[in-house]
Amino acid sequence: MEQIIFFIVALMAVTSAVYFVFARNPLYAILSLIVTFFSIAAMYILLNAQFLGIVQIIVYAGAIMVLFLYILMMLNLNKADESKKQNLTKFIGVFSAGLLLIGVLGAFRGLKGNTVAGNVDSGIGLTKNLGRLLFNEYVLPFELASILILAGIVGAVLIGKKDL
Repeated sequence: MEQIIFFIVALMAVTSAVYFVFARNPLYAILSLIVTFFSIAAMYILLNAQFLGIVQIIVYAGAIMVLFLYILMMLNLNKADESKKQNLTKFIGVFSAGLLLIGVLGAFRGLKGNTVAGNVDSGIGLTKNLGRLLFNEYVLPFELASILILAGIVGAVLIGKKDL
């Protein structure tokens, strides 16, 4: 049952990603990208990586997509302003997609036998285990990273502050 749900969510992610690429309306493209991000988060949760799923929702579907929608509203795109794509740009896109297809086919050709892991720790992606590891074994690097982020924030405020 869990595999069926995973394949449904994966199909939804691929479908919405393909729609994102081929959508003519930028707003519909961004909305389909949001569906893609939520589908990827659902796949993470189904793979027992709850922390990655929540971070996917908060960072990508939350913050970055709000930024994309804000930029889209600020640009005010009109059909009259859009220029036609040149043939060279289309050729480069088709050529790049062909190279990607060759790479993916080469990667699949190199697979041998059973690619599914046999012994997987069921608690490896849980947030509780990640927090325990982070605050017990890696507490010093964690605190140093927080001080580094705080220094970056203070520096950005000082650079952005106007002289009074």
